[in-house]
Amino acid sequence: MDQVVQEQLKKAAEKYGNKNVVVILGSPDEDSADIFAETVTVGDPTYAGPLAGVALGLPVYHILEDEIKAEIPENVYEDQIGLMELSLDKESICNAIKQAREKFL
Repeated sequence: MDQVVQEQLKKAAEKYGNKNVVVILGSPDEDSADIFAETVTVGDPTYAGPLAGVALGLPVYHILEDEIKAEIPENVYEDQIGLMELSLDKESICNAIKQAREKFL
């Protein structure tokens, strides 16, 4: 997660409140999903970006999680995410995000 995105999330949380902002990731593997989840909940673990030491406590999900998929029209999901769902290790990624939510929130 680059510094620009971190700054935008920080501003959104400040403007709308962290109870009104949800982060949906599209990370291609479990390691990056875990790091990004940590960044938006307890702060940037690399201490390099705007969220270094800033715990936003934002709820975080992955686009491949069933509860997110259920919120998107089926044709849009298939068009935009279908290939990603087939080619990535969905189970590992979703488990990493669920564990991150339990650990950090």
